[in-house]
Amino acid sequence: MEAIDAIIIGAGFAGLRALWRLRGMGKRVVVLEAADDIGGVWYHNAYPGARCDVESYDYSYSFSPELEQEWRWSERYATQPEILLYINHVADRFDLRRDIFLKTRMESAAYDEAAARWTITASDGRRWSSQYFVMAVGQLSTTKAPDYPGQSSFKGEIIHSGIWPKHEVTYEGKRVAIIGTGSSGMQMTPVIAEKAAHLTVFQRTPNYSVPAANAPVTDEEDRRVKADYRTRREQCRNSPTGLGFKPNRQSALDVSPDERDRVYEAAWHRLGFGFALAYYDILLSKPANDTAAEFIQKKIGSVIDDPRLRDKLVPSGHPFAARRPSVDSGYFQAFNRDNVELADVREFPIVVFTPKGIRTADKEHEFDIVIFATGFDAFTGSILRPRIEGRDGLTLKEKWADGPVTQLGVGVAGFPNMLIVVGPGSPSLLSNVMVSIEEQIDWLADLVAYMDANDIVEFEAEPEAERAWVEHVNDRARETLYMSTNSYYNGAEIAGKPRVFMPYSGGIRGYRRILNDCAANAYTGFALREAPLGATADDQRSAASS
Repeated sequence: MEAIDAIIIGAGFAGLRALWRLRGMGKRVVVLEAADDIGGVWYHNAYPGARCDVESYDYSYSFSPELEQEWRWSERYATQPEILLYINHVADRFDLRRDIFLKTRMESAAYDEAAARWTITASDGRRWSSQYFVMAVGQLSTTKAPDYPGQSSFKGEIIHSGIWPKHEVTYEGKRVAIIGTGSSGMQMTPVIAEKAAHLTVFQRTPNYSVPAANAPVTDEEDRRVKADYRTRREQCRNSPTGLGFKPNRQSALDVSPDERDRVYEAAWHRLGFGFALAYYDILLSKPANDTAAEFIQKKIGSVIDDPRLRDKLVPSGHPFAARRPSVDSGYFQAFNRDNVELADVREFPIVVFTPKGIRTADKEHEFDIVIFATGFDAFTGSILRPRIEGRDGLTLKEKWADGPVTQLGVGVAGFPNMLIVVGPGSPSLLSNVMVSIEEQIDWLADLVAYMDANDIVEFEAEPEAERAWVEHVNDRARETLYMSTNSYYNGAEIAGKPRVFMPYSGGIRGYRRILNDCAANAYTGFALREAPLGATADDQRSAASS
């Protein structure tokens, strides 16, 4: 068993950033990645039309000014292939691959209380002993795959958008089904519609979406951003979501309808996901939200030719952005094509898969390809997948049986020296995750440096602080409209999953202040120990010699 300082699970954006920072501190670090290559969600989500919903310049690392200057983004919203090229460029430029073990899935982790070290076991039997255990597995990495009756009898190809095959998928002359209308379903629909003989989109809930307003990045724009990149980074860090947009300080209800429409029109053509910040109270007040929802509903309806389809595709019944809204490039317009059909599974549910396709309550659809765009077991799916055993044999799955509990989203009582990156209890999916990743990892690295400087071998979230943080997260959520509808924010995407609000809705700037206050007060809310809790002097001597 190899002894190291830190082990990181996951080689996506978070894992690579943690490796770069901890290695720079002189730590011996190993990264375990189950996939064939690095990239995390951007390695697996290679479906047609996949692209980021955050502007490319902001969805990138800020730790290296040289990297910022040398990398040239081609589009305002980068596609999956370009993001994956960027990730690989970073790994090569900073020589990160030598510490990454690919095709190596973590099977279990167990905490040795006497030694204050984690033992990590991979599925192939290899083991590592590490002081620090960093979970950088991402929030959207464990897929949610339906299991319909008769599914195994289907003679065509079944694909999940979150585990896209590496072989080329062709659509010409084929009948294709897409099940799901979240971001992935909305992004792939117009692309596949242009090639397939026939496309059927199975919709349960119509989804709000705002135009991506994507465009090529001109040389002039590239020079302008790079000439003052620091200012742009600071705007992102000091905005609530990390997108660089500051909410309009006016209420949507305090302006005239004409003025409000002008603001919404400008946001519609430029802000993308940031449309929710057109007024500060869109996610705080149902009457204010109704004004945004009505505007978007009219916009969506205006591009759908068929009145019957319009009634089914225009979202209603839940507030705008209470579920993560999408940004799209021609999704609704695709339904004007003769080869695109909508199947409303609320009206006619899926009954069974057949060898030829899918039978719904009204008819049988024949398909060559069925694509599940059904999303992920968000926030906790990948964290709880391996067996993680803390103090007294308590597993994390047992600890989180009623929902995830953390101190500041980074530590868990009973699981010393375990660090979670952008997981439950942090801004994570309510933010530009790249900003959240970098700020959280730098804070965690500073904690490790503090421990080194003060001969501390163990840190652990305190139960009282953990309970207080969970209550604070829920208090902030109750101030918003997020709890007014089912979503992956509150665990509704998986049957039987605890229904609790998981991300922190207090914003990136507010969250950073809380982290900084914690550090400035000697990491209040965490127990810092020079010797492991309950360890004897003999235990310490044995651990030191092993």
